[in-house]
Amino acid sequence: MVDAKYDVLGIGNAIFDVLVKTDEKFLADHRMTKGSMALIDEARAASIYRDMGPATTMSGGSAANTIVGIASFGARAAYVGKVKQDEVGTLYTHDIRAAGVAFGTRPAADGPATGCSYILVTGDGERTMNTYLGAAQNLVPGDIDPAEISAAKIVYLEGYLWDPKDAKDAFVKAATIAHGAGRQVALTLSDAFCVDRYRDEFIELMRKGTVDIVFANESELHSLYGTSDFDTALKELRKDVKLGVVTRSEKGCMVASKDGVVAVPASPIKELVDTTGAGDLFAAGFLFGLVRNAGHENAGRLGALAAAEVIQHIGARPLTSLKELAKKAGLPV
Repeated sequence: MVDAKYDVLGIGNAIFDVLVKTDEKFLADHRMTKGSMALIDEARAASIYRDMGPATTMSGGSAANTIVGIASFGARAAYVGKVKQDEVGTLYTHDIRAAGVAFGTRPAADGPATGCSYILVTGDGERTMNTYLGAAQNLVPGDIDPAEISAAKIVYLEGYLWDPKDAKDAFVKAATIAHGAGRQVALTLSDAFCVDRYRDEFIELMRKGTVDIVFANESELHSLYGTSDFDTALKELRKDVKLGVVTRSEKGCMVASKDGVVAVPASPIKELVDTTGAGDLFAAGFLFGLVRNAGHENAGRLGALAAAEVIQHIGARPLTSLKELAKKAGLPV
């Protein structure tokens, strides 16, 4: 096997995040379901942006957040995602590269604008997302560079991408190349609404071995197997994939493989501010632990550490070096 150029390469929807603190009235006035993720068109995006208060902006997207977290641990990280050659696309590109991530996807010259997600955070830390996919959904197989994919120890894919046909084809192309190079492929289920739409296809990806590692939260796991019983769903997950990692908020996580199940507690926090990116950063820590051969328990602890950092401030990106936090906690880096 050729030496890896990257520890983890992520592929996902390149979305520019616009985060704002708000209240229940704003959600009600704009007919939003609290805690949900809704896909919106350009007109709806403009309406929300017009009415919202002062915002924090940064490059985002689920897989991109994970990859930035991996870079914060000191690992070699790369990202593939589609933006347009517009002002927001230029900001996105600069922002993710400034975080230490290799990002070389060619921007679209025409078509829809760079995608944006308007993330409304209420006082209890819950986030409600309204996402305009824009250029992000125009990722095509031609954007997948075989040399770059083959050069990553783990290729990480987001469930949000499993929608347009071209993006699906790009997703499968990347997984095929990765396995051909002896690499591992990870998938995050992203959101229960993704699972509701693509349950059978996700399970087929797992059972066919297209993906080796699956990340899910409790609601996604229950949706995947159509059961409200956690133990039953976890048992099915162990049958279907080599490694399954299920996050359970303050209850920590469960790491499930054919060898057994490891429970890892959540990291303590002082104050919950914003849950945006919690799952993304958990995946960053866990994947970092895997590429460092730290073992499943330590990988879970690294994931919990990263998730705890990001939920104590606004935004889905770490504000403190995750490498330094891991060192202080006595975790392997």
